[in-house]
Amino acid sequence: MNKQQLAAKIWESANKMRSKIEANEYKDYILGFIFYKFLSDKEVKYLKENDWTDKYLPHLKEDDHEIVESVRKNIGYFISYENLFSTWIDKGSDFSADDVMVALSAFSRLINPSHKEVFSGVFATLETGLSKLGDTSGARTKAIRDLIYLIKDIPMDGRQDYDVLGFIYEYLISNFAANAGKKAGEFYTPHEVSLLMSEIVAHHLKERKEIRIYDPTSGSGSLLINIGKCVARHMGNDNHIKYYAQELKENTYNLTRMNLVMRGILPSNIVTRNGDTLEEDWPYFDENDPVHTYNPLYVDAVVSNPPYSLAWNPEDKDTDPRYARFGLAPKGKADYAFLLHDLYHLKPDGVMTIVLPHGVLFRGGEEGMIRRNLIEQNHIDTIIGLPANIFFGTGIPTIIMVLRQKRSNDDVLIMDASKSFEKTGKNNTLRARDIKKIVDIITARESVEKFSKVVSRDEIRANDYNLNIPRYVDSSEKPESWDIYATMFGGIPEKELLELHEYWEAFPNLRGALFSPVNEAYYSLSVPHLKESILKHPDVTAFISRYASAFETFEDFLHSELIEKMQTLVMTGEEDILCEDIFARLAGIPLIDPYEAYQLLDDDWKQIEIDLEMIQMEGFVAAKQVDPNMILKKKDGKDQEVQEGWKGHIIPFDLVQKTLLPDELAAMKSREEQLAGIPGEYEELLDELSEEEKDNKDFVNAAKDAFVPAVVKKLLKEKKEEPEILSLLKKVDTLINREKTLKKQVKEAAAELHLRTKTTIETLSDESVLELLRLKWITPLVENLNSLPQTCINVLTAKLEALCNKYETTYAEVEQQIADTERTLIGMLDELRGNEFDMKGLQEFKMLLEGE
Repeated sequence: MNKQQLAAKIWESANKMRSKIEANEYKDYILGFIFYKFLSDKEVKYLKENDWTDKYLPHLKEDDHEIVESVRKNIGYFISYENLFSTWIDKGSDFSADDVMVALSAFSRLINPSHKEVFSGVFATLETGLSKLGDTSGARTKAIRDLIYLIKDIPMDGRQDYDVLGFIYEYLISNFAANAGKKAGEFYTPHEVSLLMSEIVAHHLKERKEIRIYDPTSGSGSLLINIGKCVARHMGNDNHIKYYAQELKENTYNLTRMNLVMRGILPSNIVTRNGDTLEEDWPYFDENDPVHTYNPLYVDAVVSNPPYSLAWNPEDKDTDPRYARFGLAPKGKADYAFLLHDLYHLKPDGVMTIVLPHGVLFRGGEEGMIRRNLIEQNHIDTIIGLPANIFFGTGIPTIIMVLRQKRSNDDVLIMDASKSFEKTGKNNTLRARDIKKIVDIITARESVEKFSKVVSRDEIRANDYNLNIPRYVDSSEKPESWDIYATMFGGIPEKELLELHEYWEAFPNLRGALFSPVNEAYYSLSVPHLKESILKHPDVTAFISRYASAFETFEDFLHSELIEKMQTLVMTGEEDILCEDIFARLAGIPLIDPYEAYQLLDDDWKQIEIDLEMIQMEGFVAAKQVDPNMILKKKDGKDQEVQEGWKGHIIPFDLVQKTLLPDELAAMKSREEQLAGIPGEYEELLDELSEEEKDNKDFVNAAKDAFVPAVVKKLLKEKKEEPEILSLLKKVDTLINREKTLKKQVKEAAAELHLRTKTTIETLSDESVLELLRLKWITPLVENLNSLPQTCINVLTAKLEALCNKYETTYAEVEQQIADTERTLIGMLDELRGNEFDMKGLQEFKMLLEGE
């Protein structure tokens, strides 16, 4: 299975195993065991690269001081054979919870002194929490055994596998965060927010050969890792990135270290600290000798998502160099304390991004003074308003603030991206198109109506240094208004037609072809069929033709990139290459939103990338493989994984059937359609019953239950003397038999087609594989992109239809319709008869209708 399927399977099983343990705690156990497996597998890999074989591994013992020192020197730690993760698995029923405690204790004892900072205490949370996995030793053993069996298939022994491991680790953290409520914010920044910050930083640092990046509230370390991945895409060598991380909570600090190590980052490039960022400035000292090792560190990038509006103690901090230039944050809100700490550690040519609540933009007092100083000293570069409810555990709206130590310009780019999201469960999520648009606007530093504005320092001064986004960017939707004249007399106001100016600019002759002037300010529709007239207009057909011409060679381009280069393609930058090509083709074509096109690319790229990874890791033959289709089924009250047929490792069964087995597929679908029509035939037979027979519960229930055969047989015996009923029941009996036959045929045809598909995939020629990959990767993307012009035209048509309908009926016509209805109703009242009181009531009602 691919990494997404494996991650989803682990999460689903882990969530079921969690029982009553809080998600925020349970994550520490499963993630801790994943890390231990990683370290075990890494040691075995190192040994096998140095002439060890499986035969000699049992000799890997702690009392062999020479081998212990050799392993510790090269990988930073030592794990004996009896404590290896693989040994735990091999023990089977002989494994016990005590094996884990012994192993973790030995690991702590055998860390190389040079790697103490990276590994010391990294399993502390796991060790202290194991008791929560069961009330007895047996219960704990079972829970731990279930956990280690759950993760035993995660690949961890190759460079490519770092990505698989990292993906699964991030997937689990993200899902635990979604289930951890307010505690989620302690350890997780949503991936999309992290990616946005990463892209901003990476663009700034892309020309550098070596960089240092720092997160003073590192959580799980995912934000740092994403920054590193984005920067490495431009640098080409991720071993030239040094990571600094500080985290206050010990269990979260351990997550940071695990996450960094498991991504294949060299231990020498990992510098971490478990401590309070605000109380003790860091990084600038050696933990063992802080007084004599003062050496302030300045980094290329600082990224952080600190706890919002945290209470802190600013006493005795007025001489702290971090705050001396700008001022002290108030006691009740540490937001600016974190920001100034980050800024202090930034190189003159560095960049920082920080997530903060909106209040930092407009609150007064000490915060207002700090904000004024930051603006006057020209450090605030960009402010991005994020959608509400984007972080797990809190619905408050937040911002990303981008700051620099030195800037050539003195304006501030203010952006309102609060409406740029899609709903995902309970939370809002930034889409790929939103992230790219934000990054592109920051790169170009441009004002976009309803979205962003480059604001001068003088304008900010005029607003008393208030940076509240709505003061500068009005992203509100225009409220619907009604034209009084058009409402009374009809016609379409020219001012409302002009609101569609972008369409009239793209189709300069279309408006005149659709609408005729009634007077100098109002128009009427001059064509009988609006949609048809739009589609046939030369401007519109030329637009469609121009788009088609621009993308005429796109399919060939995709083929050369994805099919011809699939074995050697560097996937980290390939989506950017495809995006640049799409944007170049769209240049000069009006109305089409390039970011909508990018979203279509990104949606498809996710699956393409998975397939390419498997082909590059497993070889081209992977496309000719099938896998057991494993599903969970209830057995004896428990979920058990069982095989239900097969599925393509890369090539989907349904694609093979539609492409290579169309006749067999059509035959099966035909039988399925016949079977689906039988309930309707039962209903038709039911309608043949007389009303008397329909009152017979046996008949009705038999019909509703598809004429249960036993009931039919019974009725056939009872109704021998009634020819009509007998004839009907014989028809039912025939229908029952036909249904049984069809069900059997459909089942046999489905099974036969399934096995035929399996054989077809396993015996595919190379040419057929390439064609199927084209149909899976390229055809859907090309078709989706080709639909954009029609989508655009449909939007215009809908807008114009709504505008025409809006003023189609005048107020006078509405009044006339009301009057006509009242007259009709009065006439009907005159025909009613009743007692004295009824007639008095009706007379009063008539007077009301007549307006008396």
